[in-house]
Amino acid sequence: MYRKYLKRLFDILGSLFALIVLSPVLLLLIIVGAVAMKGNPFFIQKRPGRKDRNGEETMFRLIKLRTMTNAKDGNGRLLADDERITSYGRLLRSASLDELLELVNILKGDMSFVGPRPLLVEYLPYYTEEERRRHDVRPGLTGLAQVNGRNAIPSWESRFQYDLEYVRSCSFRLDLKIILITIKKVIRRSDIRIGSEIAVGRLDDARRGRSRACDRQTF
Repeated sequence: MYRKYLKRLFDILGSLFALIVLSPVLLLLIIVGAVAMKGNPFFIQKRPGRKDRNGEETMFRLIKLRTMTNAKDGNGRLLADDERITSYGRLLRSASLDELLELVNILKGDMSFVGPRPLLVEYLPYYTEEERRRHDVRPGLTGLAQVNGRNAIPSWESRFQYDLEYVRSCSFRLDLKIILITIKKVIRRSDIRIGSEIAVGRLDDARRGRSRACDRQTF
């Protein structure tokens, strides 16, 4: 009952209320962001969402406030994240303010307040079949992994275990608990690391490395 009907209802009402209340803050951040980033203040990227009836992940456009420039090296490749993030971006990330525009994704139905965080599209081929079950529910603004260490979690496998645990145990009580812990952590700025995937690196790199190691052991 909750997972099928009430969760989505709470997402609609909660995101609509939050967008109305936070609209002055969002407007200010967008204006300041446009100045700080010298142009477009929005970061929009395709991410995988909930599976459709055929068991395939749907795609949606995640919207956030930009925290990095598009600076490139001499070969035209983007510089590392830590080299592109601005002081303004660090401030946004330290307070998780760059995530606020995801309320629009929640209102549209792309995301939920609570669920596994939406990861990069290019990671999809590297999931195990069991790990793909994280897409049985809508991705979330926050989730069980985020309240248990966020980017400080030591491995991708640990993160996915939290995601799968959430899929199995989704309930109103659990969602409320995760939301309250998230608010507490954001206020205290605990378990926050500026920069993407600092602790465990990229999933595709980790899984390719594991495959190469297995190949070496085989021969």
